[in-house]
Amino acid sequence: MRRFVVLLLACVLLTTTVPSAAASVAQGKETVQRGPGKPQYDVRLTSDAPGRAWTGRERIVFTNTTGKPLREIYLRIWGNTWDGCKSPVKLSRFEGGTPGTPSVNCTTLQVKLGKVLAPGKQLELGFDLAITAPRRLERFGQAGAYSFFGNALPVLAVHDQAGWHLEPDLGMGESYYTLAADFAVRLEHPASLQVPATGVTSTAQRGKTVTTTSIAKQVRDFAFSAGPFKQSVVTSPGGVKVRTWWTGTVTAGAVADARTKGVAAIDDFSRRFGKYPYGEVDLVLNDTWVGFSGMEYPGFVLLIAPPNEAGPVVHELAHQWWYGIVGNNEYADPWLDESFATYSSYLHSGDSQPDCWPGQLEARITNDMGFWKKYGAGWSLYVYSYGSCMLADLQRYIGTPAMEKLMKDYARSHWYGVATPGDFKSAAEAATTKDLAPFWASHQMY
Repeated sequence: MRRFVVLLLACVLLTTTVPSAAASVAQGKETVQRGPGKPQYDVRLTSDAPGRAWTGRERIVFTNTTGKPLREIYLRIWGNTWDGCKSPVKLSRFEGGTPGTPSVNCTTLQVKLGKVLAPGKQLELGFDLAITAPRRLERFGQAGAYSFFGNALPVLAVHDQAGWHLEPDLGMGESYYTLAADFAVRLEHPASLQVPATGVTSTAQRGKTVTTTSIAKQVRDFAFSAGPFKQSVVTSPGGVKVRTWWTGTVTAGAVADARTKGVAAIDDFSRRFGKYPYGEVDLVLNDTWVGFSGMEYPGFVLLIAPPNEAGPVVHELAHQWWYGIVGNNEYADPWLDESFATYSSYLHSGDSQPDCWPGQLEARITNDMGFWKKYGAGWSLYVYSYGSCMLADLQRYIGTPAMEKLMKDYARSHWYGVATPGDFKSAAEAATTKDLAPFWASHQMY
């Protein structure tokens, strides 16, 4: 009985706390049957004293939206990417299904369902969860007294017309592909810790223990951090609450720079692509990461904050739209989010990228991450820079008013959904009367 009360409470919070924006309109335009759909994650975790290890339980309610009977589902456990079967993320004591043997470097777990799930029917899956931040300077890792939990919570894999998507994390870029979901996450921890997290957060203290509750609606993942962070809170002119968190060695100048740029970017992108729907965003600054400069999560970004240098805040906030709100398969089509986020950053700065196209390329920007892994160094020049340049050239080709309408209409049509290269091509061709065939050919696109 208790589990249904918990889930009912989570559902009530999820439907009353965050506006749904254009979800129903956009999802009505999705033509590919993807699933498991309408996921609701209910997570309850308790930390150790330093906030590095968390234990508790995760429950997932989902609907079979694949159009065919489901006998199994797959969980993506991306937190095990670097450690494989040493498994800093451990799952046990399942209800609603029977786990198999982990695969794909222990980032994938097949779960045979307790009953065949007919199309349109709903199921609840539950399991105990133990997460320990590895001792490394990464988005899922530890930096001194601070622990970071990016891609640490298990999430449902996606089934679409190509079957189950179980692509590996290749240690470069991202390989994620998830559907928009609702999260209700309760994190119980010592009062000495601050816990920034995805979603609209609230705290309640009892003695020396604080419970941080985060509610996030229609997001593709959930991330959080723990440690003795300092923080500031401002509200943008557009009404978005911007929380800036920083570790003890981040300079005041870096904090001010991130906060100022974050406030400006979140409102600018709202005007350009559609209003930011999540109410608040967390900027989490650290100056000791070595493997990356920034990483985006829904309503939550990790940012390197080197002294006296500009951080990557604008690019990471652009990802709130490109992959966050407008999803894509990041393994198959990395350019669909990285090129768009880079282009958005240039739009924000007023840089039109004149004469940026280098001419004939030795590889297409539309290649997948498997290709780029083999290609090696220099892959990001294609996916980030040349892809952004292609969009800037498209703006010059069809005109700025048409491009502005294209970007807003494309976002609206796939709001909380999943976009493909074909979707963008169709949107671009609908935005102009000009023949785009020569443009696609000159940029080696389609």
